[in-house]
Formats: sequence, C-alpha cells, structure tokens
Amino acid sequence: MKTLLVYPKCPDSFWSFKHALKFIDTKAALPPLGLLTIAAMLPEEWEKKLIDMNVTDLRDDDLKWADYVMISAMSIQQNSAEEVIDRCRELGVKTIAGGSLFTPEPEKFPKADHLVLNEGEVTLPLFLADFKKGKPQHIYTSAEKPAMDNTPVPLWELINMNDYTTMSAQFSRGCPFDCEFCDITTLFGRKPRLKPTEKFIEELDALYNHGWRGGVFIVDDNFIGNKVRLKQEALPRIIEWMDKHRNPFWFITEASINLADDDELLNQMRRANFASVFIGIETPDEESLQECNKFNNANRDLIASVKKIQNFGIQVTGGFIVGFDSDKQSIFDRQIDFIQRSGIVTAMVGLLKAPVGTRLFERLKNENRLVADFSGNNTDLSLNFKPKMNAQMLKDGYERIVRTIYDPKHYYDRVMEYFSEFRPVKKLNISMLRPSYLKGFFRAMFILGFLEKGRRNFWKFLAKTLVKYPRFFPDAITFAIYGYHFRKIFNFALPESS
Repeated sequence: MKTLLVYPKCPDSFWSFKHALKFIDTKAALPPLGLLTIAAMLPEEWEKKLIDMNVTDLRDDDLKWADYVMISAMSIQQNSAEEVIDRCRELGVKTIAGGSLFTPEPEKFPKADHLVLNEGEVTLPLFLADFKKGKPQHIYTSAEKPAMDNTPVPLWELINMNDYTTMSAQFSRGCPFDCEFCDITTLFGRKPRLKPTEKFIEELDALYNHGWRGGVFIVDDNFIGNKVRLKQEALPRIIEWMDKHRNPFWFITEASINLADDDELLNQMRRANFASVFIGIETPDEESLQECNKFNNANRDLIASVKKIQNFGIQVTGGFIVGFDSDKQSIFDRQIDFIQRSGIVTAMVGLLKAPVGTRLFERLKNENRLVADFSGNNTDLSLNFKPKMNAQMLKDGYERIVRTIYDPKHYYDRVMEYFSEFRPVKKLNISMLRPSYLKGFFRAMFILGFLEKGRRNFWKFLAKTLVKYPRFFPDAITFAIYGYHFRKIFNFALPESS
C-alpha cells in the first residue's frame, strides 16, 4: 500500500512567520506533527511519503504514485485542503481526511472518500480494521477521549528537519478551563490527559537522535493543565534529560495565566530551558472576561502576572481579542495601553470569531447572529457573526490597534520594556547555531536598516539595546525581524517620517 500524507498549504498569517523565515532561508516554522504521528500508526509494511505543501509543491506525479492520500488540516487550511481533494478525485486517487478542519462539520466535505475524525488513536484503528476486510466506511467518529499511553513517536524520517525553524512535541491534550470562544474543550475535553513521562522522553530522544538541536514547541493547549504531575514527574525528568544532553533544546509552549502564581513551577520550567510561553490574555476588560467565561484571568493584575513570568526568564507571547458584546469603544485604547505596558512583544490581536461547536457558536446561533463560516484566521478582518458594536467601528478600531502596536516606534519601545523585565537563563548549546543565522543578521541590517521606511527607529533601537542591554543584542535582531513580518501581515505602509 502506497500512502501519501499531505499537509495543505497555510495562508500567510500571523503565526506563519513567512516574512521572517525568508531572512534565514527556512521554509516553514513547524512540521505537521499530527500527520507524522498518524504515519507512525499506519501498518509498518505500507510505503509512506509526506509532502508538506508549505515546504514543497504537490505534483500530480506525487498523487499518481499513491494508492491513498491522507490529508490532515486545520480550519485556516480549508481552501488548500479542498483543492487537494479535488485534484485527487480528478486523478482517481482515494482520499482519507482528518483533523480539526473536518471533525466539527464532516458533512461539508462529501468529496473526501473517507473521513477519520476526532482522535486518531481511536478512529484510525477502526478504519484500518475495515480496510483490511475490504469494507472501509465513509466516516469514522468517536466521542472517546483516549489515554495517551500508546501514542507513537512521530516518524521524523519523513521530513527534512532543515526545512523548519522549530520541531514539535506533545505532552498533553485538553484544558481544565472552559472559555466560551474556544473549541479546545470540544475537541479534547476539559480533563487534561498526559503522556507517560518516559514516553515524552522517548520523543525528545527521537528528535535528538535525528540530529535536531534548537527550539521544540510543546503544542499542548495548556501545558500546565495538570500542575501536580508536571511538577512531581515530568519537569524533573525533563531537567535531568536536558542536563545529561547538555541542553540541546529550548522549549516553547502554551499555558494559562495562573502559571504566574506558582514559583516552583516557574523555576522548574526555567531550569528545563523553557524560553517562551503563549498565554491567552484576551482583554483587560473585566466585564468581557466574565462574559466569555475567562475566569482564570479575571480579578487579577494581568500586567503584574506577565512581568512575573518575564522575571523568571520566560518570554510571554499573548493572544488578545476585540469584539466581545461587553466591549465599549474605549477597548481599543485600553488594549494598546495594556500591550505596551506589559512588554508582550509578540501580541496577536484578533477579532472575535465563533468556531463551530463552541458555546459561543451555539449562543450566537440561538440569537440568530451567525452570518458566515468560521475562517480559522482571526486577523483577516472577517466576522462570522453580528457584533453588538457597529461592525465598521469594530474593524476600524481593530486596525488602529495593530497599526499602533506594530508601528516601529511603539514596537521597539515595547521590546525595550520587555528587556527591562526579562531575566534570561536560556542555556545556549553551540550546536543550535546555524550558518543561516549569520546570513539573517546581514539581511536584517540591509532590509531594516536601509530599505524599510522605519530604519531610523531600527537604528535607535539597536543603539539603545547595545548601551542598556548588550547581552540582548541577538534577541533585538530577532524581534526586529519579527516586527517586519507583522507589518507585512497587517499590510500597512510606514509613514515617510519614520
């Protein structure tokens, strides 16, 4: 059996880092972890190839080679995924589709020959059993939330690691919180399910043995969902492994703001070489936090919590939302002020969206306020519901936020605020360095220092960094490149005076 695993193309977006990756000649930020894991669940005797369309083109010859094409995709990849399915049908190649794009509304994808939905550990064996009998069904679903004891190590040999800036791993699924707009609990439940620690260590071993040195994104939607096991079992073992291997990785993950309340946990993450954590801040408005059931963020000094984490040497990247029913016109200035004072350099601000299956979706459906499909991209200026605020006012306010916070002056001021609080402990292994990083430095000097209209701000920023925080100079270059990407994403021109 010849199986081609295809990861559809992601549109240019906030998290694609497309314009930043060009500086270091890297093709994509992250590999398709889900497909690589699914590949490891397939019969060993099957021939397997993987094509990530964000890295290489998908040719007709690739499709003709396959007996089956397996597609996994997120909502933001819908257009590309549908194009792949159409191409397969034209060539007479059978398709198997799964992932978060297909699971909520499988009826929207009748052209896929087979839909293997929900969690692959449950539904893929059902498909394979029927396939072996010669009677595969059109759709496989399950509400079961399986333990992660038997999730296999991804088949890293199917990709070229040099195509990516960061590798991926998964430690847990599920989140104990229940934010109205979030589909994580719909997909994976509210009870965090953790891999046995030694299985996670096997994944680190696999990355290490395949030659990877550098960043590893632990893709959990809330890495600290089970703090007891994390502190007692997982992190001590990760620290031990990292020390033994001379810190070949640095880690990125996602967590809730209550991370700031646990000094022991913060210290362990620091010792394990966690460099960055994404936190859903959402909004500084208490009424809006209550509205969306973000109770873990309510009634706390959010800026102090962010700075606490920064003080432990862990960068905070943040998600922010405008468009809640409770939002007043003042929310745009409040978001700008919060982001600037917090020192959250990478701030993803999006318009509120209602993903299918969320409580928000169901509420808006009952209120007859849904107007369009969910795009999966909350920075594309589209709304899939009727907001309480005037829609044009909301869009104009949103644009003002992103234009302000990613304007070079405001952006570099925010980086300096971050530097003032950051206490790094990231241990650098010389093997993490790539020749392309030097090339990226010179490209940054040329593009940001001479070509871009914000070049004056760029040089002032570098000068201030060298005077006040010289050890952060490499970080300053990285952030400057990120800022260039964000300005490209939000598609605004810089004023001539900058």
